[in-house]
Amino acid sequence: MLDVAEGNLRERAERVLAYHQQTKHRQDGYAAGPETLDWDAQPSPYRQFAGAPVTLLPLVSDGIDTPFAALTGQCPVAPAAPDIRSLGALLELSLGLAAIKEYGPDRWALRCNPSSGNLHPTEAYVVARGIGGIPDGVHHYRPAEHGLELRCSTILEKPGLWIALSSIFWREAWKYGERAFRYCQLDVGHALGAIAAACAVLGWQARVVPGIGADALERLLGLERERDFGRSEKEEAEVLIHIDTEPARGGRDDIPVPLCVGEPRWSGIANLLDPRPMYRWPVIESVAGASRGTIESLDLAGRVPASAAPVARAPQIILQRRSAQRYARDHVMPASVFSRILDSASGVLEQGELHLLAFVHNVEGLEQGLYALPAHTADEPRLRAAMDGSLVWEDVPEMALVPAFKRLAAGDFRKLVRALCCHQPIAADSCATFCMLAEFGDAIAVEPWRYRKLHWQAGLIGQRLYLEAEASGHAGTGIGCFLDDEIHRVLGLTGETFQAVYHFAMGRALTDERISSVPAYPGRFRLEARL
Repeated sequence: MLDVAEGNLRERAERVLAYHQQTKHRQDGYAAGPETLDWDAQPSPYRQFAGAPVTLLPLVSDGIDTPFAALTGQCPVAPAAPDIRSLGALLELSLGLAAIKEYGPDRWALRCNPSSGNLHPTEAYVVARGIGGIPDGVHHYRPAEHGLELRCSTILEKPGLWIALSSIFWREAWKYGERAFRYCQLDVGHALGAIAAACAVLGWQARVVPGIGADALERLLGLERERDFGRSEKEEAEVLIHIDTEPARGGRDDIPVPLCVGEPRWSGIANLLDPRPMYRWPVIESVAGASRGTIESLDLAGRVPASAAPVARAPQIILQRRSAQRYARDHVMPASVFSRILDSASGVLEQGELHLLAFVHNVEGLEQGLYALPAHTADEPRLRAAMDGSLVWEDVPEMALVPAFKRLAAGDFRKLVRALCCHQPIAADSCATFCMLAEFGDAIAVEPWRYRKLHWQAGLIGQRLYLEAEASGHAGTGIGCFLDDEIHRVLGLTGETFQAVYHFAMGRALTDERISSVPAYPGRFRLEARL
């Protein structure tokens, strides 16, 4: 007979895979979404807890000279002392506002962590003890003010610093409908990458805390407290990250978990983000429930690249990162830049179960065509066996630094990739557009939570691509809209072993001069003293 636990596992896995199939975009119709959008009624991008005490954090990024090389482990950085200034820098450079954009009467904020549609479903919580200037307890981060509101005043068993992430699915579903759960998970991956990069700026290390379940994380953050949320949109606990402020002392396997030993005193009532939601997408709640599980380890740093890093100041690159809306079609990316980007991305690929395909349009010395970068050299035979047998899998001498990079087919694929990416010009006008293939295989059947993890890994890779593109004088754009099975058909893929989960374009951005930009946090004093 089928074991009850095994049957539950199978049912959850089937729900997850059914969701993925249901939310694919196809030539004859996109995944279900709202029929109309009222931008004046967009859900608030900011969660607040009325009545919770707020601690404003200092803005200190202007006084940090850490080079870009530190973001990829190529330059040692002395750890900053853990206090209100360094914590302020961490949050400013990972989850804070990067700029304010203005166009006519419209005004909107951009953040350091990318988000599909700039909707930002990801919320952040700080769990701290012994951080100078920060009350001990659980705090919610308010990016609009760059402050922490104290949700729970309690005593932790040991000193330490953690950041937890949650998702508000409605912020994304309001615009994208059923496919929104995918985008929320990609956003978590980008946020993880942003936190890891900000930690590297400070000489710290961000590590995912394994072994903690969604229920336990909800209780730690108070997300299950009905009295604090009422009619407000609920948050889904995603992941807990330990911030190691003395990485030279810690071991790779020694990742502490915050344990509350004092009597918790909760404060604050969550605000209602959308008082009149027009749609409901039950399939999102279904896949969220089916994919809940115990968090596994996830490497946020990756292998150190062998190529020389661009010469740039890390905080400046982080704060100026943007998603390009248009690209200069005739711009040629230097071969050295593309090689560095591949080298850096492969260091992240090697930690996960994703493979990178590249539609190369305009890279110096490279023939136009379709290329592949498997996560590991040993993965190539399986990919070759799964794909169209006419693909050639040739070595690319021009990219000798990344020997796993192979040419699959020569040709101008601009028209094709534009169609595959929901007819978006950015996919064709870029210098190169990447496709991330995830290994669904048995992974989701064994543990449905890994559906989230695969998207997190895609977001991590996307974040590395964003920063590398920016540091080289280019720009990137994450693309979540694509025709899933048409891409598989082009590659000759059948079944569910390999699935496209994300696309990413990069090239020389064209700026819309009608849109003006002003610094974030106008009126706030910025400290220039070094940490």
